[in-house]
Amino acid sequence: MSTKRYDIAVVTGHFQVQELHPELENLLSGLAKKHKKLLVFINVSPALTTRRNPLDFATRKEMILKKFPEFLIFPLPEMPDEHNRSEELDQRITAVFPDEEVVIYELNNDSTQDYSGKFDRIKTDLFSDFQEKEISIITKASRKFRTGIIYATQNQYPKVYPTVDVAIMDGQKILLGRKPHQDLFRFIGGFVDPTDLRYEQAAIREAFEETGVEIADLEYSGSAQIDDWRYRNEDDKIITTLFKAKYISGNPVAQDDIAELKWFDLTQLKEENFVKEHRILFQLLITNFKAASGL
Repeated sequence: MSTKRYDIAVVTGHFQVQELHPELENLLSGLAKKHKKLLVFINVSPALTTRRNPLDFATRKEMILKKFPEFLIFPLPEMPDEHNRSEELDQRITAVFPDEEVVIYELNNDSTQDYSGKFDRIKTDLFSDFQEKEISIITKASRKFRTGIIYATQNQYPKVYPTVDVAIMDGQKILLGRKPHQDLFRFIGGFVDPTDLRYEQAAIREAFEETGVEIADLEYSGSAQIDDWRYRNEDDKIITTLFKAKYISGNPVAQDDIAELKWFDLTQLKEENFVKEHRILFQLLITNFKAASGL
């Protein structure tokens, strides 16, 4: 621990918690007594209301001020480059206290561990966030819990969910699927997973999961917003990427959420064979075939 006297203490963190835990409260209280002033910079992510960033800046600021009304609290935007973030932190500190001696207290899970700015740092063993398992103690039957969920969902940016669909081709034949309780057919596909590295990988995975067949030689046919009934009345929407792919091997067996698989002659297919939301994809496929054949 440095013996140098610092007038100003700085703490940065995410503070993505329902309340400050006692150890962190004790640290902040001790720093407030030790230094003339304490600045708290709350990390602000550009991604609003995610699993790792459920609370906005104003909510976290009010939580800290309720316990420590004398603290000065400012936002600190997250940046892709830590050097730029360090410069930004230095500028914001200097704007408030241009001449005082400043020290940054480094919390264990905070990004100031990569800080490269001009101020001194002191390490601590504390975290600014709870572990995820501690969040589960919230009483889900409470009014406050329901209020929080409603607030979180109403303060998100509208999202686009990426999906993939694939026209599995064997010569002039195309493999389509039918879902339970539906009479019409659709292209094989589904949502892109966070573990997928490319849309092509997602298409290969979805094809195998729903049909059990191997495909290859994927070609991009186009993309379109899908009028999925589940999102028809929502701000969120689905945009899918359609691929044409070559059937390689495997006996097609309906799996996952597919009730039936059937081979069709592409030259005999009409829009009326498809569920309404996939007719735009059929148009993309036919346009792609005509362009490829010079028609």
